[in-house]
Formats: sequence, structure tokens, C-alpha cells
Amino acid sequence: MKKILLGLSFLVSLVAVSLPFSAQASELDDKQQEIEELEQKIADLQGQQKTLSSTIAFLDTKISLTQAQISKTQVELKGIEADIATLSGKINTLNVSLDRLTELLVNRITTTYKRNLINPITLLFSSGGFSDFLTKLEYLRLVQRHDRRIIFATEQARANYDAQKDLKEAKQAEVEALNARLVAEKASLARQQAEKQQLLQQTKNDEATYQNLLAKAVAELAAIQGIIAGKGTETEVGAVGEGNKIASYIPSSSTCSSGPHLHFEVTKDDSRQDPSGLLGGANLSYAYDTSQIPETINPGGSWIWPVNDPIRITQIYGHTYWTQYLHYDFHTGIDMQNSNGDTMVKAVKPGKLFRGSIACGGGTLRYVRVEHDQDNVDSYYLHVNYI
Repeated sequence: MKKILLGLSFLVSLVAVSLPFSAQASELDDKQQEIEELEQKIADLQGQQKTLSSTIAFLDTKISLTQAQISKTQVELKGIEADIATLSGKINTLNVSLDRLTELLVNRITTTYKRNLINPITLLFSSGGFSDFLTKLEYLRLVQRHDRRIIFATEQARANYDAQKDLKEAKQAEVEALNARLVAEKASLARQQAEKQQLLQQTKNDEATYQNLLAKAVAELAAIQGIIAGKGTETEVGAVGEGNKIASYIPSSSTCSSGPHLHFEVTKDDSRQDPSGLLGGANLSYAYDTSQIPETINPGGSWIWPVNDPIRITQIYGHTYWTQYLHYDFHTGIDMQNSNGDTMVKAVKPGKLFRGSIACGGGTLRYVRVEHDQDNVDSYYLHVNYI
């Protein structure tokens, strides 16, 4: 019996011990502090004057922030994996110990059962006297009390064993979630590094080039807002059919444009629409590495495209890598060009054609507008010649 109690005492103490304080806790606190400091630096940089150096500093800080987040996730993973290893060792020890205790307990119960079959009269007459009889009787009662305690404690140990297994499973689920987060963070880091390289490539790491791009972007945004608000000077041309040629995009840099492209924009009831959901399938490529900068178009409509296949996208609709470089919030259309140099621009739907112009960055930005025959929709085609 003493052997069983000693084994049970060890088992209960083994289960009761909680996981040790993680040695990574202090390191995690340091990483969190680093992350918070970098987030504050990003906020400070966003309020600075827009220069190439400040933009690069902004991107570098974002990269450092993502690297710190990756490092923190890796520390968390290391700590949880160490906890799982500790739990695995405990569970293996508990399993062996419980099996052995169960075997000993069964033997003990069998012995106790046999003792219970002894008739008290027989026990009395087999004793060396009344005092010996009382001693034996008290011993039997003591054994029974110990057996009940062993049974209860063994059940409790088994329950704790199950709890340890549940804890291990929860830790393993945490590892899966952290690994998924790590994959996303590494993808974000790759994107940020690619965006920085794209910026350096576009600007040739030259402040004057950057300021020129910035000025054109700001002026173009103001011009687009003016066109949509009806502030452009327009002349009605007449009816056009779907697919009819209505203009040619300028095959070089032009007013408020850093390179050859058509800016295509759509409104419905005077509210901007994402053209991606209206245009149909096309042979698309991109002016950037989409494996690093995953900004792509998934056409969801049936309209023809305003330029011929194959089509090269230079900027999509929405928040893009380029908008953060040039510090404006949203790109309101799709920038595109024909991959083979075909500059023809087509009406995406039948309607009434207007030729327009608006002042932009010290020059004149030319565009055409098609007032669609249905649904109170207008499509706009910017940076064009009227031929």
C-alpha cells in the first residue's frame, strides 16, 4: 500500500505542476515595445513634408515594423513549441504511471475484497487475543480508507491527464494560427520590399523626378475631380456604338501623365464605380511583379475593354502601392495600355460622345466622355488625342 501511495503522490504532484514561466516573456515584451515605437515613427513620418527621402524613410520604417512583427511571431512560436514539448513529456509520463497505478490498484482491491470475506468470528478466533483482534480489525478499516482515497485520487489524476491533453491540443491550434500569421507577415514584408524597389526604379532615386511625379499625380487627381464635377470644357460629337474608335491615348508622357497610358473611369448616378466589376475577360499583364505586389484585376462584367488585347495594367482601381508613394488616398480608375503599342481607344458601350479638356498642371488634359444610352452611366477616357 505504501508503494501505491508514494506512486500516487508523485503522479498528482506531476500533474499539478503548471507550465514553467516562459523564458520568452521578456523578449516578447521587448518586441512589443519595438513594434509600438515603430508604429509611432510611421505616424510621425506621415505628417512630414512629402519628399523622396521621407517616403523612403516611411517605407523603411514599415519594413522594419513588419520585420519586428515577424520576429515577435517567431518568439511566440518558439515558446509555444517548447510548451508543447513539455506537455508531451508530461503526458507520456502520466500515461505510463497511470497504467501502472491502475494495475496496482486492481491488485489492491482484489486483496481487500478477499479480506472482506473473512468472517469476524473467524478473525477473532484466529487472533492471539482480544487485543490482537482489535489491532487486525483496525488495520482492515485503515486499508479500506486508504483504498477509497487511492480510487478517488486516481480518478482525479486521470481527469488531470485528460486536461493536459486538451491543453496540448489547444497549444497545437495556437501554433497553426501563428504559422498562418507568419506566412501573411512574410508576404507583407516581401510586398513592402518590392514596393520600395518599384519606387526607386520609378524615381531613379532622384528627388526632382519624385517631385515631378508627385506634382503630376496631385494635379491629375484635381483634374479628374473637376471633370467628374462637370468643370471640364466639353463639346458633343454625336452617337457612338460599342467598340467604335473614339480617341487614341497619347503614346508618351503628357500633361499630368508620367507615361503612355489611358486612364479609364466610370460613374453611375454621378458616383464612381470600380470598372473591374463591369469589364469582361481580357488578356491582362501588369507593369509590376504581381507575386510581390498582388494588385490584380478580376473582371466581373461583360463590357469590352477600351483598349485592344493584349492589355498591360499600370495601376488598378483603389488603394494601390503607387497611391501611398505619392501620398493620395485612392486611385479612382484603371490605368492601362496596349502591350503592342496600339493606342486606339474604344467606346465600351453605345452612347453619346463628348470631347473635353481641363486645365492640369500648367497644361491642358484632354479626355473623351461617353454618356451611355442606359442606366445613367458615364465612362471617361483620359490622356488622349481626338483621333
